[in-house]
Amino acid sequence: MVEFTLDGRPATASEGELLVHAAARQGVFIPTLCHDDKLEPYGGCRMCVVDVEGAPRPMPACATRVAPGMVVSTNGSTTDFRRTLTEMLLTEHLDPNPGGRPNELTDLAQELGAEAPFILPDAKREPYEDRNKLMGYEPDSCILCNRCVRYTQEVMQCSALSLEGRGGEARIVPTWGKSWLDTECELCGGCLSVCPTGALHEKFLTGADVEESALTKVKTTCTFCGVGCQLDLNVDPATDRIVKVTSEPHYVSNEGNLCVKGRFSFNFVHHPDRLTEPLVRGEDGELHPATWEQALQVAADGIKGVIARHGTQAVGFLASARLTNEENYLIQKLARNGVGTNSVHSCEAT
Repeated sequence: MVEFTLDGRPATASEGELLVHAAARQGVFIPTLCHDDKLEPYGGCRMCVVDVEGAPRPMPACATRVAPGMVVSTNGSTTDFRRTLTEMLLTEHLDPNPGGRPNELTDLAQELGAEAPFILPDAKREPYEDRNKLMGYEPDSCILCNRCVRYTQEVMQCSALSLEGRGGEARIVPTWGKSWLDTECELCGGCLSVCPTGALHEKFLTGADVEESALTKVKTTCTFCGVGCQLDLNVDPATDRIVKVTSEPHYVSNEGNLCVKGRFSFNFVHHPDRLTEPLVRGEDGELHPATWEQALQVAADGIKGVIARHGTQAVGFLASARLTNEENYLIQKLARNGVGTNSVHSCEAT
């Protein structure tokens, strides 16, 4: 641990810790736009600049590491500097509220009391039409923070996105200007999760007139494999329907990362053919609705009947790779200790 001074107060930090993280632990918020905890220090937007005693110029807190004896001020002249930077970004931010999606730039502008002194002429960035049905990009909402490009390179280890053009014509595109479907992209949607302004977005929400800040988040476990990724179902309180899926960086075991199924394949929840209550086959041979207690009793009686007539080895248990490791463990424990059979198999092995 090293000692330093933050806004006139003594503070401590781990040696080599980024200043933005050390300040957050001390309860001091330093705004950022290009920084993400999953990514390497970048220092591109300069929104997080702070005054460091002895430094010739303001230093980016997201790319500056704490040193012993460092004296840092976060609320001096840098506040005016942040306001100016915000105004500069707003002048070319032609679509500040894209489809009701969260926008960290406009939130920061409201906090700092910054307004665009003027709006630059339309840069006429060439619209990008991608034939994939999951992810879209609105260049007039993009601030070129490069978070999405860096995510694909540093986290996903692929070259799905790149920066194209110069000046006002610059934009983010799938590598080589092809469709996302023609690059190394796996359509995991991770680039959407790190975009600060909503420029990268879910296509199926376009025109849905949904204010994402009003959605209710329900934490659950993904059902598509046994990894046990934690995710949030974003539910529209007006309709009680899932609108989108997100995940937080502190979730175990996926740290906020999801695959294409976990992030986009949730419509089955509302499919009209989905069973929402147990069914028990009656004496007429037809399936009839039942309570869980009735259904479990029928299943238990059926297993007991097979054991009584044919022995325990006549009963088999079929597990699934879509369950968590803990659930599969309980299945084999029920089979071996409860029923007395070693006939346990997985549907993924067939």
